[in-house]
Amino acid sequence: QLQLVESGGGLLQPGGSLRLSCAASGFSFGFPFSSYAMSWYRQAPGKERELVATTTRTGGIYADSVKGRFTISRDNAKNTVYLQMDKLKPEDTAVYYCKADPLIPGGRGYWGQGTQVTVSS
Repeated sequence: QLQLVESGGGLLQPGGSLRLSCAASGFSFGFPFSSYAMSWYRQAPGKERELVATTTRTGGIYADSVKGRFTISRDNAKNTVYLQMDKLKPEDTAVYYCKADPLIPGGRGYWGQGTQVTVSS
């Protein structure tokens, strides 16, 4: 079954930058990485998990809170999706998860285990 492994989290000061990676493996025959829409979510302590960004054919869709600061991208040759985070704020502190949703309707989504991002002075 599809497996997702996030990396790149860490502790940094406000205004800093970080790039998260999510590597996918375990594809079923006929369903390569390119057959999945990839998203990044985050969950802060005491809050619900929220969508941060989703890949589209032309780029990405972003939550209002990260527009202009975060950029989602994917490399289908490497089976990896990235989240470039710039101008980080303390309120960006959360566990960040990637998710794969099949482009074919009705298929199940897959989650990674998450990576912690802490923004603090």
